[in-house]
Amino acid sequence: MKRLTLKLSVAISCTILVGLILPHNSFAAEYVTVIKDGVNVRSQPSTKGEVYWEVFKDFPLKVIKRKGDWVKAEDFEGDTGWIYGPLLTKKKKVIVKVKKANLRVGPGKNYEINATALYGVVFTPGRRDGKWLQVTHSDGTRGWVHESLVWP
Repeated sequence: MKRLTLKLSVAISCTILVGLILPHNSFAAEYVTVIKDGVNVRSQPSTKGEVYWEVFKDFPLKVIKRKGDWVKAEDFEGDTGWIYGPLLTKKKKVIVKVKKANLRVGPGKNYEINATALYGVVFTPGRRDGKWLQVTHSDGTRGWVHESLVWP
């Protein structure tokens, strides 16, 4: 019994030690962005796969896995499918995941609202201040939004 307890203690200690030594970002999710309008999301990693839907330029996605030149990705609604990898870039984008998000002139609820963005609108993220993110739309609209209102 003592030998089993000792082995278990050593195993747990090693697991904790490995968790402390490895950088936390080694487990960080990878996000990509679509480079042009009309990119097909497919049922399998092939042009012969059924087209599930199309995504537009700057649409952000989470990489689930890779197979050759293909990427299995998940969108902000949790839907998954395969996209041809060369149609993706590492540029950071965020998408509004709520019905309506207020963009404020500063990072906090006490700041004036200067614009609103609807579900599915994409922004380029900028500076961060606590849980607030400065975002810029392709039309030049800029403001601060709470991180809980956008994905990723």
